[in-house]
Amino acid sequence: MKTKKIFIALFVVLLGFTFISCDTDDNLQPEGQWELSSPEILLPTSEPTIVLDESTPNETITFSWEAAKSSAGYAVTYEVFIDNLNGDFTSPFFSSVSSNNGSGTSLSVSYEELNEALAYGGYPANSEAHVAFAIKATSLSKTSQSTRAIKVVRFENEIIPQNLYLSGSATENGEDLSQGIQLRRLSNSSGSLSNIHEIYTSLVAGETYKFYSERSLPALQFGGSDGNLESFGDPIIAETSGQFRVKVDLDNNTYELLQINFWSMVGTPIAGGWGGDEPLDYQGNSVWRASINLLETGGFVFRANGDWGYLLKRVVGTQNTVVLESDAANQGVTYEDIPNNQTGQYFVTLDLSAENYTYSFEVDDSVVDPIDTPAQLFLLENGSMIEEFSLSGDVFSSNRFIPMQASNTYTLNSASDGSGTSYSVNGLLAESVTPDADIVSDALTLVESSDNFTVFADRALRFSIDFSAPALNWTYYNFKLFHWQVWDDREEFPMTYAHPNTFTVTTDLIAGSESKFISPWDFDLGSDNPSSLTGNLINGGGSNLLNINTDGTYTVTIILNDDYQTGSYEFAQ
Repeated sequence: MKTKKIFIALFVVLLGFTFISCDTDDNLQPEGQWELSSPEILLPTSEPTIVLDESTPNETITFSWEAAKSSAGYAVTYEVFIDNLNGDFTSPFFSSVSSNNGSGTSLSVSYEELNEALAYGGYPANSEAHVAFAIKATSLSKTSQSTRAIKVVRFENEIIPQNLYLSGSATENGEDLSQGIQLRRLSNSSGSLSNIHEIYTSLVAGETYKFYSERSLPALQFGGSDGNLESFGDPIIAETSGQFRVKVDLDNNTYELLQINFWSMVGTPIAGGWGGDEPLDYQGNSVWRASINLLETGGFVFRANGDWGYLLKRVVGTQNTVVLESDAANQGVTYEDIPNNQTGQYFVTLDLSAENYTYSFEVDDSVVDPIDTPAQLFLLENGSMIEEFSLSGDVFSSNRFIPMQASNTYTLNSASDGSGTSYSVNGLLAESVTPDADIVSDALTLVESSDNFTVFADRALRFSIDFSAPALNWTYYNFKLFHWQVWDDREEFPMTYAHPNTFTVTTDLIAGSESKFISPWDFDLGSDNPSSLTGNLINGGGSNLLNINTDGTYTVTIILNDDYQTGSYEFAQ
C-alpha cells in the first residue's frame, strides 16, 4: 500500500513538470516572432526653446513618453540619451536610465545636470544649443528608439572644473585619457582653493596635449595656443622637448610654461655651500633625484635653472612640504629654508607630483669603498707633473687654481714621474649644468686606474681629493665686472674665461661710474691705482676703480695669479 502511494505522488510531480515545460515553451518564442514598438515621445517638445535659469539650478526638465509594447508581453526598460544634433547616440554626452530603475516612462533632469551635460558636449555658456535626445526601449535583446530635436540655452556662466588632467601625445602618459596626469590645484592668499592648477612634467616637441576635467569622456576640454585657453579648442602643440612647469589659470583662461632645465640643491650641506649647486636628475612622473654628499648640517633650498628667482622652500609648520617662494604669498603660506641634520651620502628626492610637493632623504648605501691614501699625490698633464697636492688626513688639496685645457689629458699619480699608483675619475672635470654660476663645483668618484681624464672646457680648477670617500671635488669661479653710479642700480657684466686664468668682457661703460671685479662674494678685486685704465688688482683690499672718463664700448681684461688674491687689469676703449 505504501509503495502504491509513492508511485501516485511521483506521477503527479512528473505530470506537473510536463505542464510547466509546455507553458515555458509557449512563452519563449524564437527571436523575430514577436515585436517591440517604439516609445512615443511626449515631452519636451521641439518648441519653444528651453532656457535654463542659473538662479534655480534644482528646477527640472521632464522627459516623458508613451510606453513601448512587447507583442509577447515581455518587460521593457528605458534609457535617455542626449547627443549632438547629427550624432548617432553611440557616444552621447548625457545618458541615464528612466525613473523606477529604468522601468518608468519619464525622467526628470535638473537644470544643473542638463547644463553640465551641454558643457561636456562642448556648447558654450549663455548660448543656444541645438541638440537631439533619444528614448531607447529595451526588451530582452530587442531595442527600439525614438528621437527629437530640441533647443536649450545654457546657464550664463561657464562651469569651472574642480580638477584638471593633462593628456595627449606630447605627455608622459600618452593619449590614454584614463592615465591623464593630474594637475595640482593651488590655494589662494586666504587658503581657499583657487582656479589655478599646475604640474611639473615632460613634453615632447611637435606633439599635442589638452587639459580635461575628467579621466574619461565626456569631459570639459581645453585646448588653445599662444598661452590662451579655448574651451574644446584645438590641441596645444608642444614647441620644445623637456621638463616644464605647466600652469593653468581658469579664471583668465590662460596657460603658461616654464622650462625646468634642472632642479638643484643649494645651501650649507653641499660642496660650495650657498655658492655651490648639486643638480638632481629627472626620473619621470614629476620626480627629481640624485645621490649627494651632504658635508654639513644646515639649511638649503631647491633652485630651478640656477636662477634665484625660482626657489622651493619648506612650508612653515609642515614636515617636508615645499612651495615656490615667489608663489607662497599668493597661496597663503609662509616659508623657510629647508633644514637638514644629516651628513654623508644620501639620495635626495624632490617629488612635485600633484598630490605631493615634498622632498625626502634616503641613505645611499651604494657608496664606493675607500681607497688607501698614498703618501704623496701629483697631477700630471700629458705625462708631465704640474701640481703637487698637500695632504691632511685622507684629503689632498691645493689652494691654487690650476689652469687646465680641454685639449690635454690628465692623470693623478703617487709619484711625480708617473711611475707610482695611478688614479682617475668617472667623468669630465668642469662639466656642469650651471656653468655660469658664481661658484661651480662637483664631486666625481675617484678610482684606482691608469685611465686619463680630461676637462670639459678650458678652466682653472681648485681641487680637494678625499681618498676616504673616495671622491675628487673640483671648483671654479666666474667673475663679473660690477659697474655703477648708484650701487643698488649696478650692472653686473659676466666675464668670459680664457686660458690661463684670464677673464674678459666687451661692453658699454659710463663715464664717472665706479667698477670692481667680483665673484660674489668670495673674491672682491679692486686696485691700488684706481684711476688708471691699467694696473694691479688686490682681493679684499683694493679701491673701487674710477677710471672711465668717456662713455663708450670697452674691452676689459683681468689676468689673475693662481691664488686669485692678486692680478692685473686693462680697460681698452
